[in-house]
Amino acid sequence: MNQNIKSATTFLPCAGLLYIEHRKLLLAFSNNKQCYYLPGGKIDAHESAAAALCREVLEEMNVTIDTADLEFYTHITAPAYGEKEGVIMEQDCFLLKKKIAPAASAEIAALHYFSVELYKKETNQAPGALMVLEQLQAADLID
Repeated sequence: MNQNIKSATTFLPCAGLLYIEHRKLLLAFSNNKQCYYLPGGKIDAHESAAAALCREVLEEMNVTIDTADLEFYTHITAPAYGEKEGVIMEQDCFLLKKKIAPAASAEIAALHYFSVELYKKETNQAPGALMVLEQLQAADLID
């Protein structure tokens, strides 16, 4: 990698939740970013990706989950939606292995289940969310 590009790029370690119902993926609408994206968020220096995800899910959806409820699915690298240019999201994505009844809270205004086709109709699309939706569709887990 070119040294100038490397120094201008910021990597943002994140964790994202993959919760599927009726062959659609749950996404959260952020008041701050005005976009639907994977529930989850930034990983603090002292925590694992799974622990960060448990913390974020409690904050964003008022649901308590345990790291044992999570199964690592994929890692994605994508431009961080709503961040300044040059910020790259490095996100570990985990499938949730238990049923939940999520409710939007904190900066999350709404929760909605998406197929790839439905998400592509959204005015604002997070590159990472679209990547994951397409991976899940290719694996025949969602429509």
